[in-house]
Amino acid sequence: MSDSNPAPSLYAAREPIFPRRVSGVFRNLKWYIMAITLGIYYLTPWIRWDRGPSLPDQAVLLDLANRRFYFFWIEIWPHEFYFVAGLLIMAGLGLFLFTSALGRVWCGYACPQTVWTDLYILVERWIEGDRNARLRLHRQKKMDFRKARLRLTKWTAWFLIGLATGGAWVFYFADAPTLLVDLVTGQAHPVAYSTMLILTATTFFFGGFAREQICIYACPWPRIQAAMMDEDTLVVGYRDWRGEPRGKLNKKQQEAGAEPKGDCIDCMACVNVCPVGIDIRDGQQLECITCALCIDACDDIMEKIGKPRGLIDYMALSDETRERAGEPPKNIWKHILRPRTILYTSLWSFVGLGLLFALFIRADIDLTVAPVRNPTFVTLSDGSIRNTYEVRLRNKHGEARPFKLSVKGDPAMRIQLEGTSYDSVEVPADAAYLQKVYIVTPKAAAASAAEATPVRIWVEDLSNGERAYKDTTFNGRGN
Repeated sequence: MSDSNPAPSLYAAREPIFPRRVSGVFRNLKWYIMAITLGIYYLTPWIRWDRGPSLPDQAVLLDLANRRFYFFWIEIWPHEFYFVAGLLIMAGLGLFLFTSALGRVWCGYACPQTVWTDLYILVERWIEGDRNARLRLHRQKKMDFRKARLRLTKWTAWFLIGLATGGAWVFYFADAPTLLVDLVTGQAHPVAYSTMLILTATTFFFGGFAREQICIYACPWPRIQAAMMDEDTLVVGYRDWRGEPRGKLNKKQQEAGAEPKGDCIDCMACVNVCPVGIDIRDGQQLECITCALCIDACDDIMEKIGKPRGLIDYMALSDETRERAGEPPKNIWKHILRPRTILYTSLWSFVGLGLLFALFIRADIDLTVAPVRNPTFVTLSDGSIRNTYEVRLRNKHGEARPFKLSVKGDPAMRIQLEGTSYDSVEVPADAAYLQKVYIVTPKAAAASAAEATPVRIWVEDLSNGERAYKDTTFNGRGN
């Protein structure tokens, strides 16, 4: 190709989007959800919960140092990670359920990227003005004092929001009041400062500059959502059979008997309020996050020109033929309650009930038994056989408890605890205690024993009689 006709570029530069302010049912709903989610995120680390003198009093705490997860009255130990896995499965099924019923409603209302972007746009609007004012400022090439002042003020506010976001995150991993003092006085661990710096930078960039680019290019969900949706999914759509042909019809055209146009007056209100900058009148698009702000904008215009609301609305593809024929759409519950959503709801409920059942039946004491394999057994001088086991005792109570160990199997077997002549040991509060245990079989019993004998090691909480056990094997026979 000649130099006079260079190859077209495959890269399209980003066009900045400046959403216009809008009010309405869905915009108010987004405000409420933003207030609730941000309130939960920022305030939860400061909620106190009394667990006793030896345990942390923070209601929600991920104690990585001691490998614990505290959530109000629930305490998750490392070996109980299946609770966390179950919650993640429930979150995934919940996302499938909402997407199947209402499209990308999670993306439009509760996704952290959406929530923080909404907050950043709100701050931007407070400082620089609504859409037209921000557009003029953006198109102004000269950096005068006013533009510099507005930009610096906005970026400072964005930075403080990002700093609060990073700060709130680290408070989930340590006692919040103590960590706050350490952060202010410069005594906190470098990991805390580096984590705050990373989250501050990412929040500042994602919410302030990347915005819809994260939803379109970085997030995989737009490409997965199609598998979750069908013709009965309620999504934001444009009733083109009612709105087309679009355009303004003035009085002269009306007097001349011009052909009537559709309800859409091509005011671009739906485009101007869209946070991802799409035109919903072009049909469903990957970029649409189903925030429904275009519905509020269009309904407002329809009221002003005396037309029925709902030109842009939540609708299902299966209702298109009915509505084109002038018939009313199906009841909303017939769209929501269908085999796919019922299946997701059933699976979600099944996992949730299973987690609740496992939570209520778990014991406050527990043990794991690991036989020592090197050597497998030892023959003592009197001919008796000894096996060694490493028993990890878990005391989930808020105070130290005496635990008694015993063995059930061959009646001739006896148990010995390393470091003590007693058959019990005190386990610290809310801790795991490693105890080396010996099981010994006399010579006469060992001689008639099999190569491997099943045994059961019991532990009993002497404070309340609660018991737990683990099965293992006794190895070796006498000569």
